[in-house]
Amino acid sequence: MLNLALRRLRRNFQLSIITLMGMFGASSITPYAIYRIYTGDYTVAIANSVAIFSTIIAVVYAWRTDNTVKPGLYLSVIFSATAVIATAHLGINGFFWVYPLILFNFFMVSPTRALILMLAVLSCIVVYHLLNPENVFPSHYQMISFLVTCLLASFLTFIFAYRTQHQRERLQQMASQDPLTGAYNRRIMTEELRKAVRDNNRSQRTYSLLIMDLDHFKLINDSFGHLAGDHVLIDFVRIIQATIRESDYLFRHGGEEFALLLPDTGFPGVNIVADTLQKQTHNKLYSPAGAVSVSIGGAVLKPKENWQDWLNRADEQLYLAKQAGRNCYRIADTHPAPSTS
Repeated sequence: MLNLALRRLRRNFQLSIITLMGMFGASSITPYAIYRIYTGDYTVAIANSVAIFSTIIAVVYAWRTDNTVKPGLYLSVIFSATAVIATAHLGINGFFWVYPLILFNFFMVSPTRALILMLAVLSCIVVYHLLNPENVFPSHYQMISFLVTCLLASFLTFIFAYRTQHQRERLQQMASQDPLTGAYNRRIMTEELRKAVRDNNRSQRTYSLLIMDLDHFKLINDSFGHLAGDHVLIDFVRIIQATIRESDYLFRHGGEEFALLLPDTGFPGVNIVADTLQKQTHNKLYSPAGAVSVSIGGAVLKPKENWQDWLNRADEQLYLAKQAGRNCYRIADTHPAPSTS
């Protein structure tokens, strides 16, 4: 169990950030919440307690759903509100929480959202000071000094976070995409199949998988060279991507073999998709030797089935499609579709 959790943290950068920042935030605030309860300062104690329990809820939600955007934004809003309450109630003793909040927000949400949140926090503090002079800042000069340093820290952190996000997205793109065709690579395919299995086990959401193999592709490479073969692969991916939905995932499984993950698609739907892709490929894909066809095998994910068995069942159907003469498709546990050679 521990090894599985560590693997998930290594694979999901944002999940690891939410987990670590959540643990750090909760452990840092808890002693202060206890102290505020002990001293009878219940306003700040309640705000701190809400932040602690919100952190636990958000981290659990992120782990259960793999959705890190909503809990990250939720935590940033909660912690920002807590910082405003602490500053308004404690005065200068609450200032110290604003600076770690700047870093916290830029870790939890996008740089733009983090900057907006920080501007909102500082605006609330300034408005409260203007309405309640000397309750927060002894003088306007001190307020301006605090405001300038926080704005400077926020903008510098924004620049750093924006640059880091851009570099991380670029690295993720390079690590997840096939450099030739732009389709997702095999590593991402494995991750998405595992996610589909978890989602199916948790919510019974339906998933289907297609394995597609270009017919006689080796002859194209041998007769016309690998450059011609590369153009065929690129054109094939363009045809598939123009046909499928935005929610579908196309992967390069290896060589001239591709996989297509279809969420919310059962037996009738996967047959329609396979039939459409087989015909679109035969009608639109060409090599120097002429039209290029595709053989397709597919399978619908069964309850409690692991991703390897699911992939193997789709691969077995691909083998049956090739045996049937190629340029056709076969879907597991359904009546074979006629060849349209």
